[in-house]
Amino acid sequence: MSFTTVPEREFRLQRSVLSVPAINPKLFEKALDSDADYIMLDCEDSVSPADKPSARINVIAALREIDWKARGKILMVRINGLDTHFSYRDVVDIVEQGGAAIRSMMLPKAGCASDIYVLDCLLSQIETATGLTSRIAIEAMIESASGAANVKEIAASSDRLQALHFGAGDFAASCGARTVNIGGLNPDFPGDLWHPVLQDIVVACRANGLRPIDSAFGDYQDRDGYLASVKRAAALGYSGKWAIHPSQIELVNEVMTPSAEEIERAQRILQAMQEAQNEGRGAAALDGKMIDIASIRMAQNIVRLDQAIQKTKIL
Repeated sequence: MSFTTVPEREFRLQRSVLSVPAINPKLFEKALDSDADYIMLDCEDSVSPADKPSARINVIAALREIDWKARGKILMVRINGLDTHFSYRDVVDIVEQGGAAIRSMMLPKAGCASDIYVLDCLLSQIETATGLTSRIAIEAMIESASGAANVKEIAASSDRLQALHFGAGDFAASCGARTVNIGGLNPDFPGDLWHPVLQDIVVACRANGLRPIDSAFGDYQDRDGYLASVKRAAALGYSGKWAIHPSQIELVNEVMTPSAEEIERAQRILQAMQEAQNEGRGAAALDGKMIDIASIRMAQNIVRLDQAIQKTKIL
């Protein structure tokens, strides 16, 4: 390991992020009853410009009237982008009037480290002015060519930042990609056309203690396509993925949850390595395969994730 290491800033279970249009408060209760780990009230892309003020009001009411924490939900609010005149009012009104209920604030279309600084500065000022004791985390979306080009700097920009999310739709538009699918594959491309940016995001996140979260998948009726995209994200090391429809939640939670076999093997790896270390050995054999110190870290990740999942079942 390098002398300079960055631990994960804060472990949170974030297998599934359910995006809920803030303009439709009837969906809030349904989201509350879902099995999603995170609920994101969205003031941005799912809301038309004319409805932005109403959506903001709905979010504030939901923050004040619904006890999200008591229902075991982590609540995030996606504000409008800094390139709009809606964003400052989103931050000021929502945090001043309902900030105690917000765990994270999502910044869309983060293009450079300075974008994170702007939101960090605003949040710090409002928290101080209002006496808010719970610090609101920032999560940011990488969904433009500039965001992808600057992802390393963005990931290292603030200790308030906890996760980076990939936004396939806007990213495709920014790059001029020949597709109209959000998060799906293009049959003309030999493989996963999102792989390069997904890899860059996961590396930037893990190097800075952040959680990488994969994009929405627009065709919610394509169960197999969504399931395949979740599996690819999990294989790359992503912590979770968006769901834009309740039917997607079960699928993403299932893939992002370690199986009983994985958990059992992880526990056996930790036991075998402990026995090896007690005997002065740095490696051991288990089921005909070599395991070493790196195996401990991989096994610990699985065990910790399982423990977090079991804890949510108690709530």
